[in-house]
Amino acid sequence: MKNRNLLVVLRNEFMTERAIEQEVDCINTILFLVESPDKFCRAHELVNRNRITSNPKRILRESRYLRLRPFRFLINRN
Repeated sequence: MKNRNLLVVLRNEFMTERAIEQEVDCINTILFLVESPDKFCRAHELVNRNRITSNPKRILRESRYLRLRPFRFLINRN
């Protein structure tokens, strides 16, 4: 995903444009690996009233809604 806004704060003010681009590419690579649906499902549980599930299909289906349906909550395991 190349079309994202990143704020990169650097300590070294003498970095070249190429070095900054390389840093941003590394950050994009790390974020791409972390933001996969599989990793999202491992890090969250879905609460549906009195039930808690770790089923990836249900978690992904519920996370597609802009606002979760009533009595459904995504809980981060971290």
